Amino acid sequence: MSKQAELDIAYVREQFPGLKNGWAFMDNAGGTQILARAVERMNDFLFNKNVQIGGSYDISLQAAAALQSGREAIATLVNASRPEEIVFAPTSTTAMQNLARSMRGQLKEGDEIIVTVSDHESNIGPWVSLQDIGVQIKFWELDKESLQLKLQDLDKLMTERTKLVAVTHVSNILGTINPVGEIADFVHARGALICVDCVAYAPHRAIDVQAWDVDFLGFSLYKVYGPHGAVLYGKYELLAELDNLYHYFYGKEKVPAKLEPGNASYELAYSTTGIVEYLSDLGARSGKGHSDSDSVRDNIELAFDLITDHENKLAESLLSYLRGRKDCRIIGIEDGYDARRVPTISFKVEGRDAGEICQAMDKYNIAIRFGDFHARRLVEYLDLADNNGVVRVSFAHYNTLDEVDKLVAPLEEILG
Repeated sequence: MSKQAELDIAYVREQFPGLKNGWAFMDNAGGTQILARAVERMNDFLFNKNVQIGGSYDISLQAAAALQSGREAIATLVNASRPEEIVFAPTSTTAMQNLARSMRGQLKEGDEIIVTVSDHESNIGPWVSLQDIGVQIKFWELDKESLQLKLQDLDKLMTERTKLVAVTHVSNILGTINPVGEIADFVHARGALICVDCVAYAPHRAIDVQAWDVDFLGFSLYKVYGPHGAVLYGKYELLAELDNLYHYFYGKEKVPAKLEPGNASYELAYSTTGIVEYLSDLGARSGKGHSDSDSVRDNIELAFDLITDHENKLAESLLSYLRGRKDCRIIGIEDGYDARRVPTISFKVEGRDAGEICQAMDKYNIAIRFGDFHARRLVEYLDLADNNGVVRVSFAHYNTLDEVDKLVAPLEEILG
């Protein structure tokens, strides 16, 4: 049997200039470091193509081509069927707010939308706001014993009036991967649509919107090695039915521009070509990939196989330490190699304030975080809000096992 290829961590870390400043970044669920080539694409646009699209002159045509290349790159990244299914937004929160606002024309009093208690507020609040037009909001609660979302509980909530189910792909507290393909099948069989918050999943696994058959899906670029921006995917026929959010003369058929009021950020959109190029290169270096342009999607999947294998080792290294402490409660799956989790690890230490633990780590140049991470409803639902919430350590594939050791040593000293 051939040896499993390993991530070339030296190559990876060379791609992220921010890693050279002396800090170990383990707050990656809050935002990853940015790729050099994403910054290079932004600079290229701003220095060489920084005009409005829509003109007949050459530089305007180049700007339009750069924006289109960004849509094509993200379409490849998420395996969309066409680039017009990609909508750019300033943040994931804004993307979901815009989506909810653009669905108002399809909804009427008494219609139902189901949200989960385990989501980031970005995929709860926009839907709750629709109560002002008479939409009924129902909460799909987490099973407190297993910390899982169960389809039998969703089944009890769904009726013929249910129009949409909003669900997180990965909880940014629990690190648990929800089976969105299975959930999508379940929801569609009952006549509703599904909207997936993929923010905490996208840095760690390959996205495949077609295989999962999801209707809408969003994630943040700055948590996937890019700049502060976001992406919303939607099936083309569904985007075409949404209300126009732009000027009155933008018809329903003007997809995706009608959902990008004020226009997309051209330079941020263009930067995504650097993210996709990097992931494709990473897959090509696995020994199984190819360098031709037709292999980009395959290479991305290979890259995420390497990323998953590496991140599992990081997660298990920390979780094995935490499991050995009698005063520590891990919130979520405790096995770092479990396929149902990503390396976003939250925990509480008996009798200790989460904020004090994190602040004590600051002097070691180790970046971790505490709080509820805008998943306040989940933290309160699980009675985790006391003592400043949870401590969260969140790895990315550029972290190393040495960095985990550098985290554990002072943590042992701080916790005693």
